[in-house]
Amino acid sequence: MSFSDAELDRYARHIVLKEVGGSGQGKLRQASVAVIGAGGIGSPAIQYLAAAGIGRLIVIDHDVVDLSNLQRQTLFGTDDIGQPKVAAVAIAVSRLNPNVRVETHAVRIDRANAAHLLAGADVVLDGCDNFATRLVVADAAFAARLPLVSAAVDQFEGQLGVFRGWEADKPCYRCFVGGDPARDDVSCAEQGVLGAMTGVMGSMAALEVLRAITGFGDDSAGQLLLADALAFRFRTITLPKDPGCPTCG
Repeated sequence: MSFSDAELDRYARHIVLKEVGGSGQGKLRQASVAVIGAGGIGSPAIQYLAAAGIGRLIVIDHDVVDLSNLQRQTLFGTDDIGQPKVAAVAIAVSRLNPNVRVETHAVRIDRANAAHLLAGADVVLDGCDNFATRLVVADAAFAARLPLVSAAVDQFEGQLGVFRGWEADKPCYRCFVGGDPARDDVSCAEQGVLGAMTGVMGSMAALEVLRAITGFGDDSAGQLLLADALAFRFRTITLPKDPGCPTCG
């Protein structure tokens, strides 16, 4: 795959990595990534995916930019308040990397539209803040056999996992969380969230998307990364496949 002189300059620090190289950068340029939620996690993830040269970003978020978002959602500025998040995303990405095509959907993803919204994606990154929606996204990604990168933040803690549950030795998202969509969601407005922690987990989620596309390093599927900013600690645990899981067991 050939690159223009400008692309060679833009992506030089990727291309010089032997684990990525020109072939890996070409895979990024050909890839489509669906990002669910342009909030605290989605915002930095979108920035790094666009900077990395992902060919197409499918961004799904029904919300508008609020002043309270700006403490952690670094893709937006004060002038974006009141604008649909996906519209502000498209402008920000075009400013960051005009080579990236952004497909925006100002809707809430649900069981009726999930398959349509994720059509054509190679990887799904879920950073939404609603558990029922996470299950919808996980089920749709599983049905389409799309790697799911799922990240979440709560106050000073974060978690990140990659799920490919259709594989015999890998758990799906429901193996991890169960299947109770009626559990109570506690919002960051009620509990608070450290803004920089969303940046950490959003950046890590982008990294896992890049790994899923290019294949560098160890396979992270089936592992859960746990981050604790209060204890200055990261740890990784192995998630077992649930033989009784109704989705993949």
